[in-house]
Amino acid sequence: MNESSIRLEREGALARLVLTDAARGNPIDGAFCKAWAAAGADLSEDAGTRAILLSAEGKNFSVGGDIALFAANLDSLPHLIKEWAADFHAGVSHLQRGDAPVVAAVQGICAGGAVSVIAGADYVVAEEGARFLSAYVGLGYCCDGGATIMLSRRMGQSRAKRFLMMRESLDAEQALAAGLIDEVVPADQLAARAEEVAHALASGPTRAYGELKRLFVTVGDTALDAQLELEALALARCAGTADAREAIGAFVQKRKASFKGL
Repeated sequence: MNESSIRLEREGALARLVLTDAARGNPIDGAFCKAWAAAGADLSEDAGTRAILLSAEGKNFSVGGDIALFAANLDSLPHLIKEWAADFHAGVSHLQRGDAPVVAAVQGICAGGAVSVIAGADYVVAEEGARFLSAYVGLGYCCDGGATIMLSRRMGQSRAKRFLMMRESLDAEQALAAGLIDEVVPADQLAARAEEVAHALASGPTRAYGELKRLFVTVGDTALDAQLELEALALARCAGTADAREAIGAFVQKRKASFKGL
């Protein structure tokens, strides 16, 4: 993994995925995409990871694509974008299909593909000064990172299309009202609140979270009867887990359940 772009740390059941190219605004470029894919693959294979906290160093979460790099490679850009997108999208897919819930902490500017990334998180906390920018069409581009899916899930399809086509810039409160993020906190509380949510999820029923995540992956393009069957099968798998047995026992015994992610 290229630690000039992303650093992966583990603390017990919690994994921290930190964007580390703060001096450049944590841009999405070839190095970032490779590191993102590697981190996603690593986390997807780690049964000990029960929650992922995604954050960024510096004043901005991410400025999105590296426009200076685009300008320096105009003739080869279509090919480069195919290479970068393959890695970027592999990382997105790994995090979407894994069991561990993803919590994102967002400060400053979050633009372009970075908006797709945080929209794919399971819980997003933003500081009051954060801004969310749809930067694609201003450059004559469409979108990537699963933006059409992730934004539609959070905002609704029509609202997501408006955000992308109209080059919108949303402040934190507007993003909250649109459903793009889940919570707004003062800047000095951002790290602590995101940690609190991530630790709470890391101590929960990880297998159940994973089943829920995968059910929401299929919900947009699956017929009702097929989705009902997927839900029934997922619920049956949950019923066989140690965490489900523990929770039922705790309910009967009137005590707090102690989940192990098993």
